[in-house]
Amino acid sequence: MILEMKVPSPGESITEVEIATWLVQDGDYVEKDQAIAEVDSDKATLELPAEASGIITLKAEEGDAVAVGQVVCLIDTSAAKPEGGAAPVAEAPKAEEKKVEAAPAPEAPAKTETYATGSASPAAKKILAEKNIQPSEVVGTGKAGRVTKEDAINAVPSMGTPTGGNRGTERTKLSMLRRKVAERLVSAKNETAMLTTFNEVDMSAIYAIRDQYKEEFKAKHGLGLGFMSFFTKAVTRALQLYPDVNSMIDGQEKISYDFCDISVAVSGPKGLMVPVMRNAETLSFRGVEAEIKRLALRARDGQITVDEMTGGTFTISNGGVFGSMLSTPIINPPQSGILGMHNVVDRAIVKNGQIVIAPVMFVALSYDHRIIDGRESVGFLVAVKEALENPAEILMGGNVKKALEL
Repeated sequence: MILEMKVPSPGESITEVEIATWLVQDGDYVEKDQAIAEVDSDKATLELPAEASGIITLKAEEGDAVAVGQVVCLIDTSAAKPEGGAAPVAEAPKAEEKKVEAAPAPEAPAKTETYATGSASPAAKKILAEKNIQPSEVVGTGKAGRVTKEDAINAVPSMGTPTGGNRGTERTKLSMLRRKVAERLVSAKNETAMLTTFNEVDMSAIYAIRDQYKEEFKAKHGLGLGFMSFFTKAVTRALQLYPDVNSMIDGQEKISYDFCDISVAVSGPKGLMVPVMRNAETLSFRGVEAEIKRLALRARDGQITVDEMTGGTFTISNGGVFGSMLSTPIINPPQSGILGMHNVVDRAIVKNGQIVIAPVMFVALSYDHRIIDGRESVGFLVAVKEALENPAEILMGGNVKKALEL
């Protein structure tokens, strides 16, 4: 029996996918549920499992865009599983050919190059060699166009002419996911009134809490106590104080949410992905760290699903892990705001009238000015700053150990 394998729908509104990689070859025997291909949609990379066991015949090439429901391979379910690879057929020994060596050609008498026979005088060649210039690059003024010593002295290296090193190029097709990301980024720049406001955060209090409790936190929960749990808690609190930042435009209407689904930008093998933490306002510090770890591992292993990246009411992007000092993050449409985190650097700041050294992070809020005014945007970012600079009181209710479930 020949089974036609069709492209399943990876999610609502997706009508086309791209064959990123075939994991099997034409004519291979595949087992049921074995991953046979990786397919790119405009939201994620997914594995395509075999629907039955048998011999597979591929009906699409890598890089082909195929519609949902289109046949991409055939599986002959009646074919028996091979017990082993066939032994290679030995080649018949070839008859020994009798070699006839040609007599060596007589050597031509060596020529002694002189100024008369060469293109440049010995003195000119020496000067040109010091300048890393070939005689052929110089127009000679001597007899029959030969390069003289004076020509060599006056010669100037050709500016911009490559004299060594690789200059190769490579052209590769962007994946469907990368193309969709590009389209969304351009759309966000063109279709929103995007503006960015900045602030700085003294991270001393967070550093102190992490230094004191991170080992105990890891021993009890098996998780690292990172910055993201503090930032997520600070953001969800600020979103509840400034609900316009947790809203989005749909045509001529504003949609506001009473929940905080936080999209977190993570780097995967196929590029940037933005999975969503649902109802992040209800998560504890341990819950945030566990969910971020789960989503990051799934993105890294290429197992993230479309549903896990759909939705989101606000985004947090941490460019600091790559060393970014400051940036203007681009809104993740149709959301209206995104918070950019950056690296932490010891800086001189003023505390209680004294100049001190403290770990400082610059933060950036990009927002859609069509729906968020300056009061809300600046107020939101100040609320985030206040919570991060006093996490024990504002985010942990004055009881750090209880908040960390220790």
